Amino acid sequence: MTANPLLQTLIPLVSDLSRDLPEGERYRRLLGALRGLLPCDATALLRLDGDQLVPLAVDGLSQDTLGRRFKVAEHPRLQALMEHRGITHFPADCGLPDPYDGLVEGRQEHLEVHDCLGCTLYLDDRPWGLLTLDALDPSRFGTQDLEMLEGFASLAAATVKAVERMDSLTRRAEDEQHLAEVYRQAAGQVRAREMIGQSSAHKALMEEINLVAGSDLTVLVSGETGVGKELVAQAIHSRSPRAPRLLISLNCAALPDTLVESELFGHVRGAFSGAVSERKGKFELADGGTLFLDEVGELPLAVQAKLLRALQSGQLQRVGSDREHQVNVRVIAATNRDLAEEVRAGRFRADLYHRLSVYPLRVPPLRERGRDVLLLAGYFLEDNRARLGLRSLRLGQEAQAALLRYDWPGNVRELEHLIGRAALKALAACAERPRILTLTATDLALPDAQTKASANQPDASPSELPQGDLRTAVDQYQRQMVVACLDRHQQSWAAAARELGVDRANLMRLAKRLGIK
Repeated sequence: MTANPLLQTLIPLVSDLSRDLPEGERYRRLLGALRGLLPCDATALLRLDGDQLVPLAVDGLSQDTLGRRFKVAEHPRLQALMEHRGITHFPADCGLPDPYDGLVEGRQEHLEVHDCLGCTLYLDDRPWGLLTLDALDPSRFGTQDLEMLEGFASLAAATVKAVERMDSLTRRAEDEQHLAEVYRQAAGQVRAREMIGQSSAHKALMEEINLVAGSDLTVLVSGETGVGKELVAQAIHSRSPRAPRLLISLNCAALPDTLVESELFGHVRGAFSGAVSERKGKFELADGGTLFLDEVGELPLAVQAKLLRALQSGQLQRVGSDREHQVNVRVIAATNRDLAEEVRAGRFRADLYHRLSVYPLRVPPLRERGRDVLLLAGYFLEDNRARLGLRSLRLGQEAQAALLRYDWPGNVRELEHLIGRAALKALAACAERPRILTLTATDLALPDAQTKASANQPDASPSELPQGDLRTAVDQYQRQMVVACLDRHQQSWAAAARELGVDRANLMRLAKRLGIK
């Protein structure tokens, strides 16, 4: 007697419910079983998060799909699935665009999905997410497949519920983050961008964020330009008890030295030329919440002393006032400098450095995060697809390989700008608007990873290296680089900053210190 194929599929999955498996592995096994039961080209499990669907696991779709965020209102098929309780079949002649067009792995010549099944998963009678199946064969799914999927969906919902129960601590943190989001939106703040990644380096960073968030310790976030230090600060704040209150940010490098103190501590009317009214500083605005000081290494020494006092006692004075104000503020600072070296060089106060670095937190550069680059690329691809009004925006295989080879001196910010620029140029080069726009390695125009390290110059021999004091030699080398870069870009500071991988304000401060005009 032939065994029921649905029963054969369900038995090992039921067994998995009692096993201690990581969430990702449990979902991968679930999709693998589904694809075995209903052979097709791709399956996906997506969780509903507000107004968007977040892929938790995919089988048969390109890896960048995991980094995409599908806004339900922008994808008619996903919206139709969410609005229908039960199994929905989109046949080959369905005119609704498929969000997975061009994303099925290993099918570079047949990019469009022709047959699609899907259903909404419910937990405790509320919609939790979607289960989707896609095939390039236009007649793949029949009536029996719909019945099979309906039976499988019940077990899928049970699997999801088991994962949520076993991961209750993480789920509680997400609920708190959602509550904090409601408060931030009510206060008029913009929703923080999600931190995306699956690499061990990214997971270690998230573990540290979760660890320090619950405390009130001062955090010093360090890392290269473009790694997302502000996102880390937002993540710490959103997971902290201060989340219902404001997160106030100040870029210390974006202000003239004469205004930094006023921005931090406020001023009274007549304190200086232009002070026509009394004004609160960032510390007072952040009272009860969190103050994020970006590029804290750029603060003038005179302001550093007053910042130290505010951190130690919670007391501050507005510029031009003798009255003291008491504030309760958690400070998160960020820098791309080596502050310990700045202390040794006398440009940063040692006592302030130790006060800021109670909990040092290093953000790994993108080149240390492996295949996270593809997930992040997927996020930016979906963002640009919606902005450019495209049906599908994808990466070709050679383009994916180029992203993995490159060492990303500008990190995540460089990747974001690269995807946006490449998509715009590729679209402009099309004679007519394509249904599916594929970005090639040529569109990305990335330098070869092996030749890039040479920086177009041969290595200097020992006799050619600068002699004497290390700091003087470094300043001399930086001066030469900045001057040469400005010459190449006809003195455009913005273009030079992009090439050098630094913020424009930081570059101008560095040039001022080096005596470049």
